[in-house]
Amino acid sequence: MSQRNKSTDHNWPQGAVIYQIYPRSFMDTNDDGVGDLKGIVSKLDYIRELGVDGIWLSPFFKSPMKDYGYDVADYCQVDPLFGTLDDFDRLIKEAHARDIKVIIDQVYSHTSDKHQWFQESRSDKSNSKSDWYVWADPKPDGSPPTNWQSVFTGPAWTWDARRGQYYLHNFLDSQPDLNLHNPDVQSALLNVARFWLDRGVDGFRLDAINFAMHDPELRDNPPSNMTNPKRPFDFQNHLYNQSHSEIPKFLRKLRAVTKEYGDIFTVAEVVGPDPVAEMKAFTAGDQHLTTAYNFDFLYADEINSHIVKSALAEWLDEKSSALPSWAFSNHDTPRVASRWSRTDSSNAAKLYLLLLFSLRGYIFLYQGEELGLSQTNVPFEELKDPEAIANWPHTLGRDGARTPIPWEHSTANFGFSNKKPWLPFGSDHKNCAVDIQESDEESVLNFTRALIKFRNNSPAFLRGSLSFVDCPPELLAFTRTLGRKKYLCLFNFGLTPAEWHPTAQGKVVLSTSASLNPPPAKIPPGQGFILSLSG
Repeated sequence: MSQRNKSTDHNWPQGAVIYQIYPRSFMDTNDDGVGDLKGIVSKLDYIRELGVDGIWLSPFFKSPMKDYGYDVADYCQVDPLFGTLDDFDRLIKEAHARDIKVIIDQVYSHTSDKHQWFQESRSDKSNSKSDWYVWADPKPDGSPPTNWQSVFTGPAWTWDARRGQYYLHNFLDSQPDLNLHNPDVQSALLNVARFWLDRGVDGFRLDAINFAMHDPELRDNPPSNMTNPKRPFDFQNHLYNQSHSEIPKFLRKLRAVTKEYGDIFTVAEVVGPDPVAEMKAFTAGDQHLTTAYNFDFLYADEINSHIVKSALAEWLDEKSSALPSWAFSNHDTPRVASRWSRTDSSNAAKLYLLLLFSLRGYIFLYQGEELGLSQTNVPFEELKDPEAIANWPHTLGRDGARTPIPWEHSTANFGFSNKKPWLPFGSDHKNCAVDIQESDEESVLNFTRALIKFRNNSPAFLRGSLSFVDCPPELLAFTRTLGRKKYLCLFNFGLTPAEWHPTAQGKVVLSTSASLNPPPAKIPPGQGFILSLSG
């Protein structure tokens, strides 16, 4: 098995930058229109040039792909679509040779209905895995046990004639929920973690982990009273089908396993209207996870100083034992360059990247974000995302952020594949191709590389404090400080120039526009700066 690499740039995982790879859309080497593990290996030098500490791979496990890999049919096998276990082992070896950590998804809240565990569980009420999933009898009138709604498609319960019971699924009806209240299920999942740790992985991202346990009393959820809900799920306050108080106890068991393998990075995805308390519970002390992230920025339709201050408010205490993770884009949400931009898209992409890499905590960069890719408008007839299809046209769905990476501007399918890709490219993606940007000193790609290099070599950004600075409401300003080293981070997210009267002069070390040095008295719209104030 592979030996883990040891980062020489800084104390892993402190302040780490993780590059998220959606394997289906990264690089195709066998010409089936879908990316694969060998494709990731072929682009590891590109990833190394970015300067990131590690990569996070979205699911590549055996799956019927009803939810594109998040419906796992075998936790310990690579789906043939992506390659083999040997391909994965080579990926680990080649990544570690380049000092790149490898983090993989773990989906512990549910499996595919094709998983062997579920096939056995549904066969009758007395088999050895009969209690491995969430089964319940109907109400006297035959209706589902509770009023719980799934995230994607309506009621969270589906009738199964084999058992004569309903099973719970918080997502698709082909994704039955595991019963993590059962110690045997917990042990099985911990063995899955050991399987991948033995192969050399450096960490896990825990998908939808706050859905991993349900209320055993099966109480109905109260209404949310949300204005203009778009899905049945939005009509409820999800008190009983997620966020159970026993989840941190399971996470302690997972942390105990990972400690056997050294500095393993663990990050929780926490979805919900009030996620901070859960994030802190999931990361408390040194017995839980490394970090957690929520959707404060991922679901934000715009960016301004108020949104940033609200998102960071609970994480300014330097005595906190854990730091959050931050992401502006990922495989589940529309790309940030389209969600927030109201000006020149290339410059806006730089502005958002400058903010992202200035934050205190761990940073997740989604593939294509370093190119400033915009959201692709995928026509209905080409949609693959079950959520988008079910809720069309009221939700944008996830396909528009999952389109392939354009590597070469002048080749068929932009160098991603020799066959038509599984999703179409965006109309502007040719001009964002990697080969064009690599030769342009002012490109978003080269700006991203400079940002990551600066962050990796700046202890104040890796582990320093963050304090907001008073400024006009159109601007956002904060300092990053460690010891005598202090930086000012300044941003104008508005559409008009904003007055700036600094109390201290500083030297520009990074900015979205090379021509603006020093910053003018009126900060132009869509511009950002990092200034060194000392040392």
